[in-house]
Amino acid sequence: MALMLTVSMSGFAQTDESAPDASPFKGVDNIAKKEHIANKKAIPYVHVREADVMWQKTIWRIIDMREKMNLPLYYPTTKWSIDGRKSVVRIMLDAISHGELTAYDSGLGFGREFDRRMDFEAIKTKFGAGIDTVEIQNPETGLYERQIVESEMDATLAKKLLVKEVWFFDKKYSRMDVRIIAICPILEKADETGERIDQVLSFWVYFPELRPFLMKQEAYNTKNDAQRDSFDDLFAKRRFGSYVYSEANVYNNRTILEMASGNVDTNLEAERIKNVIFLKEHDVWEY
Repeated sequence: MALMLTVSMSGFAQTDESAPDASPFKGVDNIAKKEHIANKKAIPYVHVREADVMWQKTIWRIIDMREKMNLPLYYPTTKWSIDGRKSVVRIMLDAISHGELTAYDSGLGFGREFDRRMDFEAIKTKFGAGIDTVEIQNPETGLYERQIVESEMDATLAKKLLVKEVWFFDKKYSRMDVRIIAICPILEKADETGERIDQVLSFWVYFPELRPFLMKQEAYNTKNDAQRDSFDDLFAKRRFGSYVYSEANVYNNRTILEMASGNVDTNLEAERIKNVIFLKEHDVWEY
């Protein structure tokens, strides 16, 4: 006879890892104590002189975290960590809430990512936090009574990441390299009618400032729980799927969607930009 085990998620919803009645065995449910990721130190970027940069191009690309390859970026979707893991957006929000990471306004346009700082209260509002009044039926009287309900931030509203990066050819090392400059979570919210999904930029963070937080968090490895990289390793190794959204241009850095007419033209333009970067490195060599 098969044994069926049912776990109620409502019970987990009331659990907080900082609760005073937490189990004394929390954090020791592994064969060995995990110290590799916790003790990692940042590998600094190699210094690049302006004279060594022969060519460079600024690119904005989108990472859809719902794609299978990108799921480790999106999960876990809970407000607490699971097995010591958090989602990338949750890592950002926690660091910003503690004043350890600076957020910047995302509404100024491409190329102005760090022009103005953003208050955390504004970020909370974008992520659905706030105070609302709802009517709840009193089970004793049967009458509806107004009650004030405070909602928390919902990190799962961010379904995509907008990444600003710079590709450049370093003549000192004779190689094409890339540096991520900034990351912005993209929120998906239904409009008032509920028929259309709007995509909203939330905030920008400076990626080098975010790296110390990413390298202290494990990214899930579907093949082996004992060999997990940090999120910083995941970005450094380019282990994510993405597509080009825009490139630096003379038209106020207009996006591909604003310049192309239709999905076919948009995809072709994105592939053209990728091919330009590939050929730029390929053409500097002679065979």
